[in-house]
Amino acid sequence: MSSAIAALFRDADILEATEGAAAAAELYRRWVALNPDDPHIAPALFNMAVVAQRSGDPYDAINALRAALRIDPDFHPPYINLGRALEDLGQTGDAVTQWLAFVNRLPAVNGPTLRHKLIALHQLGRVLEANHADAPAEDALRQAIDLSPENPQAVQHWIALRQRQCKWPVVQGWDGVDAKRLFANISPLSAAVMFDDPLFQLARNAGYARQSIARPPHVHDHAGRPAERPARLKIGYVSSDLREHAVGFGLAEAMELHSRGRFDIHAYYCGIPREDATRARIRAAVEHWTDITGVSDDAAAARIAADGIDILVDVNGYTRDARTAVFARRPAPIAANWFGFPGSMGTPYHHYVIADANVVPEGSEIYFAERVLRLPCYQPNDRKRPIAAEPPQRGAEGLPEQGFVFCCLNGTQKITPQIFGAWMKILAAVEGSVLWLLDSAADANARLRAMAAATGIAPERLCFAPKRPNPRHLARYALADLFLDTFPYGAHTTASDSMWMGTPVLTLEGRGFAARVCAGLVKSAGMPDLVCTSLEDYVSRAIAIAQAPGAAADLRRRLRANREHAALFDTPQLVKSLEALYDRMWEEFRMGDLPTPNLVNLPVYEEIGLGLIESRQGDSVPPELYAAELARWMVHEPLIADGRLLKPAAVGAPSLRRAAA
Repeated sequence: MSSAIAALFRDADILEATEGAAAAAELYRRWVALNPDDPHIAPALFNMAVVAQRSGDPYDAINALRAALRIDPDFHPPYINLGRALEDLGQTGDAVTQWLAFVNRLPAVNGPTLRHKLIALHQLGRVLEANHADAPAEDALRQAIDLSPENPQAVQHWIALRQRQCKWPVVQGWDGVDAKRLFANISPLSAAVMFDDPLFQLARNAGYARQSIARPPHVHDHAGRPAERPARLKIGYVSSDLREHAVGFGLAEAMELHSRGRFDIHAYYCGIPREDATRARIRAAVEHWTDITGVSDDAAAARIAADGIDILVDVNGYTRDARTAVFARRPAPIAANWFGFPGSMGTPYHHYVIADANVVPEGSEIYFAERVLRLPCYQPNDRKRPIAAEPPQRGAEGLPEQGFVFCCLNGTQKITPQIFGAWMKILAAVEGSVLWLLDSAADANARLRAMAAATGIAPERLCFAPKRPNPRHLARYALADLFLDTFPYGAHTTASDSMWMGTPVLTLEGRGFAARVCAGLVKSAGMPDLVCTSLEDYVSRAIAIAQAPGAAADLRRRLRANREHAALFDTPQLVKSLEALYDRMWEEFRMGDLPTPNLVNLPVYEEIGLGLIESRQGDSVPPELYAAELARWMVHEPLIADGRLLKPAAVGAPSLRRAAA
């Protein structure tokens, strides 16, 4: 690089730091005008576009990027940025076209072209997925995995896309990419959908945190924090879902019921920049609303620390747009995991997980890195949710006028081959019945119907519920006779919605958090007889309800009678109990008993689990298999827990977790 262009880049950096990005962009603009024949004009135009974008002028950035490509079509970075700039302006089709053209143009693979091609393929996969073009997105991500099989982001999105499309088995290796390597990068949510294996889920969640959350440059120190409880504890809720989302719908009334005399409630929003009624309601309910979307992790943590938050509540967990890296900076002395994610975070900086006795029964604490605290019912619900007044009609929802309607309005990613096979047995036994599923991409709907036909079920007996605004969506539950839950990742807010509207939910209780939430909700609604303990029990119970005259109607009457006093819908009591837990957290902090998350030996469990699950997609791995593998492991690599060398003969999966606690 010539000294002249190096000086330009240096001067532009200084100018941006002192006078802003617009001034730096103007410097580049003048230099380009005066040096049209300089051999480095394409990089100068690229840098000009970057600072123009930062200054808030995307159109100038797009013009500069296109000029750079006209001058030097083999200069790769502008292709990536041009696609992203077009996407930011809503031109997703043009962005996809840009990235596809770039991918197809790239020459033989070397270091720089490999990196650029991977970036372009990731961008393609992300945008196509967001626009529900699942099959092309899957293809783009598979190409990225071929180039870099150890890339976690590509693998996680690829697995999630296959789950959403009901492509089974979800994970299969191919030449150069084996299934175990893919499972080693599975996301926590996808693992919960695929396996009812709480030990592997804990270990994988901890592995995911190590993979995706970098060690922060600065951690806030709370050693000088006064130990006495302040008159009003400052509670901070961090979530991207304080809006029209299942989490937002559930939290709205709880936020309104907090005791303002004893608690100062802050909301830190990190979701999509779109206003809606639920977001406005939550914003009005809390005393302080701070939008940290687009704010750096360091700056967001600094703001939370400056606000003096006492207890910071993670209402995202490992879900979209989460800000886990903010928690890693420890901006508050206490951090809790609640409602946004069904499982342990597996980090050293989440101290508590809030659950209930159904979701985490006594003895299951070994599956959590955090200290487990329990509410009467884990899930908050909004008793004020608006419901469309106009009665729904079967024909308008694509349902036949006659016949028993089974429904499952969970997302298609939760459907597994085991539960789908159970549904087909139920339909085969109940003449004239239909299964009402949530609408998905056209090819996923067609795939499910084709699989139904392969079992002898007429494809038209699978009906699909189109997307509706939430008030209309709630109202149409009246059209269903029985909700059939998925497994192992069951219905959460969807189950509460169904039961609030009087539609009974039949569920299967498993071992892990995600596989126990729905069972807990059903019990909390006063309907324990609808909780099954085996797939065979689930099938026979569904058939019996559909075939017994009046059985479904009786269940509806029971649900409606229970609604006013059931723990599931007692939001005032939930908030009182939640506030008591916050008081307990602060008292434990005051007494020097703040929990230290138990992460001992989790990489070992993850490695052993990866060897056990590969051939068991959808099947639970019993603890005794872990115990046997641990004993074999320790012959060659002894483990230490709680400062003691463990002996292979004494090792079991639970005992090793307890020894380390």
